[in-house]
Amino acid sequence: MALEATRGLYFYIEVLKTALDDEIITNDEASILRVLAVALGLSPSSVGAALDIARGVDPSPITDSSQYLSHQIGDVTTYQSALVAALDDEVISEDEWAMLEMLRNMYGIQPDQHALIEEAIRAMSETDDLGERRLQRLERFNTVCPYV
Repeated sequence: MALEATRGLYFYIEVLKTALDDEIITNDEASILRVLAVALGLSPSSVGAALDIARGVDPSPITDSSQYLSHQIGDVTTYQSALVAALDDEVISEDEWAMLEMLRNMYGIQPDQHALIEEAIRAMSETDDLGERRLQRLERFNTVCPYV
């Protein structure tokens, strides 16, 4: 069955390419990619096919990405899910920062949207066992990848 060109597949492949810049996908990167695949509605077979496309093994079914660049409902939530996945492991690596920055740029997350995401993460931290450490990593992420 041929892989269908979709907006979710496009975003997943682009973030996957960023993860593959060093030719290695770490466990932390894989965690973000799993969350992203679910949020984007990709099947396990699509995820495997996307990996082959990102590595240049197979051609991409996406010939025109311009149709995927408009902001849509759910983009902010998808970005927030990926950010929380990155914050929940012990360290946010440079590779994870690059993936999140790529996702933030592709989705066109605006300053007010980013502020709402931070507010939601801070609110979750009060009821979550990982909350305090997540906030520490959020502050580090904001220092390394400031919203400009």
